[in-house]
Amino acid sequence: MNPLLSRLQPYPFERLRQLHADIVPNPAYTPISLGIGEPRHATPQLIKDALAAGLDGLARYPATLGEPRLRQTISNWLARRYGINIDPATQILPVNGSREALFSLAQTVLDPAQTDAVVVCPNPFYQIYEGAALLGGAQPWFAPSDPSRNFAVDWAGVPKTVWAKTRLLFVCSPGNPTGAVISLAEWELLFKLSDQYGFVIASDECYSEIYFRDEPPLGGLQAAARLGRHGLKNLIALTSLSKRSSVPGLRSGFVAGDAALVKSFLLYRTYHGSAMSPVVQAASIAAWADEQHVVENRALYREKFSSVTPLLAGVLDVALPDAGFYLWAAVPQVFGGSDTEFSRELLALYNVVVLPGSYLARDFQGSNPGAGRIRMALVAQTAECMEAAQRIVQFIHSKAH
Repeated sequence: MNPLLSRLQPYPFERLRQLHADIVPNPAYTPISLGIGEPRHATPQLIKDALAAGLDGLARYPATLGEPRLRQTISNWLARRYGINIDPATQILPVNGSREALFSLAQTVLDPAQTDAVVVCPNPFYQIYEGAALLGGAQPWFAPSDPSRNFAVDWAGVPKTVWAKTRLLFVCSPGNPTGAVISLAEWELLFKLSDQYGFVIASDECYSEIYFRDEPPLGGLQAAARLGRHGLKNLIALTSLSKRSSVPGLRSGFVAGDAALVKSFLLYRTYHGSAMSPVVQAASIAAWADEQHVVENRALYREKFSSVTPLLAGVLDVALPDAGFYLWAAVPQVFGGSDTEFSRELLALYNVVVLPGSYLARDFQGSNPGAGRIRMALVAQTAECMEAAQRIVQFIHSKAH
C-alpha cells in the first residue's frame, strides 16, 4: 500500500461519529444536525429539467476538456460576476466538484522528487488541503490565524524559510468555517510572495455566492485583474455549483486561471479519467446561465441567518459572517471551553449535532485555533434552524443555572 496513506488523519465527521458513539440522544426531541455543510435547499427545477433533457448524453464518452458550450457559459458567468475576461479555450476546465479538483490539483503541481516541499494552508481549514499535500509527498504548514480579526490568516507570520520551500498555497475565501473574505491588500501580498518564491495559489471559492453584505465577495481572479495581473500567473480559482445552486449531488464545478496550469491539469485529468458526464454538463450549463435561482437561494440564507444569529448571540460569542453558511461560535466558559464536551452534551440533552472547532484545525506551534469553538451549518430550512437555536439557548441557560 502507498505508505503516504498512513499520514492521513481521520476526517472530521468520522471523528464526530466516534465522539458521539456512546451518546443516547434525548428521545423527547427530534434530531437536528448542524454538523455537515451539505446544502439542503430544494434544487431548482430548471436544473432538474436540463438534467433530464440531457440524458441522451449517456450514449457517448465525454471529453476531459468539457464541451465548448459549457466552458463558454462559465466564461460568461465569470464576466458577469467578476467583470473579467477568461478564455474558455485555454483557461477554464470543468471538474467534478471543487473537492476532487483541490486534491488532484496538488498532485499536478507538486514535484515528488522535491522531498522538502511545503504546502501552506490556513488553520482552521478544509481537510482536503492537508490530505492533498500529504499524498503529494509534501509537508503541510499551517499559517497562524488571528481570532481578533475573525481568524484572518496572518500571512506575515509565515517565515521566509517556509515560503522558500512552498510549492502550493491553499486559500479559502469566503472561508470555511469562519466566512471571512480575503481583502485586496491581502491578495496583493500573496501575489508578491508567489512572484518571489514561485509557488502556485489555489483559491477555493465554493462559498462565494452566499453572502450577507451589499457587495459580493472579492474573488482571486478578480483581485488579480484589479492589480493588473492579466496573465494570472500561478493562480487557479476553484468553485462549484453545490452551494450556489443547491446541487451537492451533481458534483459539478470548474477551475480557471493560469493557462499553463490549466494545460498541465488537463493532462493529469485525462489520465486520471475524470471527465464530467455529458448529462451533468447539460445541467451545469443551465445552472451557470441562470442567476435568478441564486438570488432566491441567497435570500433564503439571509432570512435564516437574520433570524438565527441574534438569537444565538444572546448566549454565544457569535456574529453574522461575511459569507458562507456557517456560524463559528466560541463555547461559553461554563463548559470549561471544551468544544467536544459541548457537542456531546448538546446531543445527549437536546438531540442537536454541532461540529467541534478543534476538528477543523490542527495543533500547530503549541495551540489549536479551533479549540473552544463550534461550527454550526445553517443548511436546513429556517424553521428547523430556529428550533435548533432555541434548544441551544435553552441548553446554555440550563447549564449556567
